[in-house]
Amino acid sequence: MRFTIQREVLLKPLQQVVGVVERRQTLPVLANLLVVASTQQVSFTGTDLEVEMAATTQADQVEVGEITIPARKLFDICRALPDGSKIEFKLVGERVEVKSGRSRFTLATLPASEFPVIENIELIERVSLPEATLKGLMDRTAFAMAQQDVRYYLNGLLLDLREQALRSVATDGHRLAVVETPLHAGVAAKRQILIPRKGVLELQGLFEAGDGVVELEFGRAHLRVKRGDVTFTSKLIDGRFPDYEAVVPIGADKEVRVEREALRGALQRAAILSNEKYRGVKLEVSPNKLRVIAHNPEQEEAVEEIEAKTSVTELSVGFNVNYLLDALNALGGEEVLMCLRDGNSSCLLRLPESELARHVIMPLRL
Repeated sequence: MRFTIQREVLLKPLQQVVGVVERRQTLPVLANLLVVASTQQVSFTGTDLEVEMAATTQADQVEVGEITIPARKLFDICRALPDGSKIEFKLVGERVEVKSGRSRFTLATLPASEFPVIENIELIERVSLPEATLKGLMDRTAFAMAQQDVRYYLNGLLLDLREQALRSVATDGHRLAVVETPLHAGVAAKRQILIPRKGVLELQGLFEAGDGVVELEFGRAHLRVKRGDVTFTSKLIDGRFPDYEAVVPIGADKEVRVEREALRGALQRAAILSNEKYRGVKLEVSPNKLRVIAHNPEQEEAVEEIEAKTSVTELSVGFNVNYLLDALNALGGEEVLMCLRDGNSSCLLRLPESELARHVIMPLRL
């Protein structure tokens, strides 16, 4: 195996795949990247047995072959070389020689046959949509995923494939984020898949807000995402996601319409004096007015008052201020609509003109 490549051309695919490689592995080969040289191009694949990322790029003077090379060392060497460097790779026996100008590095290898590659994913459904749309779906819901929850099915993101729409859903049991986008091409059947947390984070890092198109391939136990020269494959969480539609409050007829930035600013300021452990703030609604109140064990108090379009006479309910801020950041828009029922029910946050993005936050006893 042999090929020559420009440093900048090599660095991008390496950056895309090296994040998948864990620093601590159960198998030595998992610390390596699979490098496959074929006609005029080279592919790099990294995996941790749960998530796999493969990127392909053009190269010169290619001699066909395949081998695995230590991922971090290869990435660090390429990153440390000067801009504009030309890098030559050559397999000599069981070592790979990396040459650039007066620099020469010899790296240990492991056989390509030892590298675990996910090949067949038993394709069930294929969906294409704009890259910016899928990025927006994930960015506006992923923050609500649980972290290391014993309810393992919450430590991921649900993609809910419906007849004419795709929904992205995440919850940690205290809040819920649901964002929907219409699909122009219908699908054969409704389907739900659960992507593990690491897979979601890798996808978020991969996507750009460009005008490209990504292809989603739904398998029985895997999801494959194809974007240009990059292919991402992830095992799915084998678990049943809760019935999230049952969490959306019914009969939340007390509506409060406020400027998003005004509410965000009031919450950020009030949060300074909230209890550091529970992060609770109280929202008091009265006609055309919303008050945000925070207390802490030192008997300190913050009171913020903002204008609101509401006819609610009197309502008081507590929430975790961080959850409110996360939802407001994800929603965007100039104004937001808060839908409440009573002082013990959850809050539904959405944009006034659309129900495609919904955020539900459980109440907090203060």
